[in-house]
Amino acid sequence: MEFQTVIGLEVHLQLDTASKVFCSCSTEFGQSPNTQTCPVCLGFPGALPVLNETALLYAIKVGLALNCKIQEFTKFDRKHYYYPDLPKNYQISQYDLPIAKDGHLDIYLDNQQKRIGIRRVHLEEDAGKLIHQDDASLVDYNRAGLALLEIVSEPEINSPQEAYAYLTYLKSVIEYLDVSDCDMEKGSLRCDANISLRPKGIQTLGVKAELKNMNSFRAVRDALAFEVNRQTELLEDGQSVIQETRLWDAREQKTQPMRFKEEAKDYRYFPEPDLPPFLISEGQIKEIQQSVPELPRQRVARFIREYSVSEYDAGVMVLSKKDAEYAERCLKAYPGENKKPIVNWLIGPMLSIAGEKNQGIADLQVSKESLVELVGFVEKQQISGLQAKSVLAEMVNSKKSALEIIKEKNLTQISDVDALQGIVETVIKENPGPAGDYRAGKANAIMFLVGQAMKKSKGKANPKVVQKILKESLDKV
Repeated sequence: MEFQTVIGLEVHLQLDTASKVFCSCSTEFGQSPNTQTCPVCLGFPGALPVLNETALLYAIKVGLALNCKIQEFTKFDRKHYYYPDLPKNYQISQYDLPIAKDGHLDIYLDNQQKRIGIRRVHLEEDAGKLIHQDDASLVDYNRAGLALLEIVSEPEINSPQEAYAYLTYLKSVIEYLDVSDCDMEKGSLRCDANISLRPKGIQTLGVKAELKNMNSFRAVRDALAFEVNRQTELLEDGQSVIQETRLWDAREQKTQPMRFKEEAKDYRYFPEPDLPPFLISEGQIKEIQQSVPELPRQRVARFIREYSVSEYDAGVMVLSKKDAEYAERCLKAYPGENKKPIVNWLIGPMLSIAGEKNQGIADLQVSKESLVELVGFVEKQQISGLQAKSVLAEMVNSKKSALEIIKEKNLTQISDVDALQGIVETVIKENPGPAGDYRAGKANAIMFLVGQAMKKSKGKANPKVVQKILKESLDKV
């Protein structure tokens, strides 16, 4: 029997507000444990919450960017559960009347577009943080009460790779809105995944497992892939999948059971008595809509239109807002209508170095003038592409300009035919075997000769010119 994978994702996003969602405590990251707390976020008797207006506006902004319907009447609810990191023993969240619902996000995978529904976007308070040690578990309540936005997808994702594409693009959209730093290392963006399998052709959902403890999108993808295999084996053996919460063990690369999965009835939701319902007017929604900036897919379309780049190239350049802004500065600074040379360096060597450093290309601090200058040297064949890559690495490390490094290392490429003719003739005499192979019809043999010429020139010869001279010299005989 063939099975279809069904995945729904719950993304928890810490909003970048100066104070917590229901009190005035600071949200600054990295402070000493339990120094950013007050009677409200610690749940002391008689302490009353007050909604952070910025958090509400940010939530509406995210909902609009995800094509959701904004509720004109919304309220908060109490979600009851007992855990050491939740000092009140309940969480102020939203249940039946979330701020936004019925939206969608279009993802692109293998040149195919797929629309993933967004069930709801709701605002809630974050819990504290448990720090486990060998003989104890410690609780830091600094995070308790931070403004947390939960974005719940419809169960319309059908593979781990689709889940990865959805999360990557969702993060990109959020970054463009400037409502969160989306830093997974700080816990600003977290994801839980619900996954089930069902026989192909059947519409009824299978029994799901909820996956937690995933600290990167790659971990989400790996955990889902493991769970697909685990559930498939169970079903093929005639066993049942248990509805439960499972933790991802990154070291063992497998999921482990944590607890049975709670349902809505287990949380005993009821309206939060200390907060009134909120009315959001159509005028407020329109005003916030005007503040939604150009989003990634809109920027892709504009890059294609204004700079004549391919959809793939544009998609790579715009994924990060900061990198997209840097890329556009470089595109504008690069002379002429053909932007492909500068694009190749932005999504090639620049992106490669940034990946090695776990940074964005904008973080490399290579000015647009320096990058344009470097690409210009390559296009004018004054230095080779290989030399240029080493120059770029030096530019990133030293912050020097391309010209300074080229002069220091004496890297100017030799393209003069007369200067290279003697090197080529020597290479042919010293390598009669490969020269004979080329004359006998083995075209690839010429690349060995090009390599020998590059060695003799200490890497300074223009390989294209060398190859042309070699072909002319060998074809004469």
